[in-house]
Amino acid sequence: MGTLVLKVWNHSLTRFLLIGVINTIVGLSTTYLLLNLFGISYWISTFAGNCTGGVTSYFLNRSFTFRNSASVGTSWWKFILVLLASYAVSYSLGLQITRWVLALFTDNTAWIENVAVLVGSVLYTLTSYLGHKWFTFRESKSDSTKKHPGA
Repeated sequence: MGTLVLKVWNHSLTRFLLIGVINTIVGLSTTYLLLNLFGISYWISTFAGNCTGGVTSYFLNRSFTFRNSASVGTSWWKFILVLLASYAVSYSLGLQITRWVLALFTDNTAWIENVAVLVGSVLYTLTSYLGHKWFTFRESKSDSTKKHPGA
């Protein structure tokens, strides 16, 4: 049982999801405050929320999740690129899916946008994990053999 727990803990997706809890609290709080309290548009609110969580996410994921030792100068632009691509795809798709599904029940724009934020955030988690794992923090084979000789 202890081996299974250790194996789950050592998986980058587990660590990514734990960091994601912090990012979600910060990002969704920002998004919902801007959207509902200040009446700012869906797109500006979700973008600001994701940017707010993104700064923390970069540093925690770089060191804790993916344990990447590349310099900030070589990975920050990749992180921003994945963040923007994941944002555009996830929140566009989330809004469209929510509009399509909730059209059966309501035409209340505020309700649809609030649900779309949640749908988009789930999609964003999946797309950004894959982007960061395979692009932002991916190590070359020569990098991994330097860390683990004989591997």
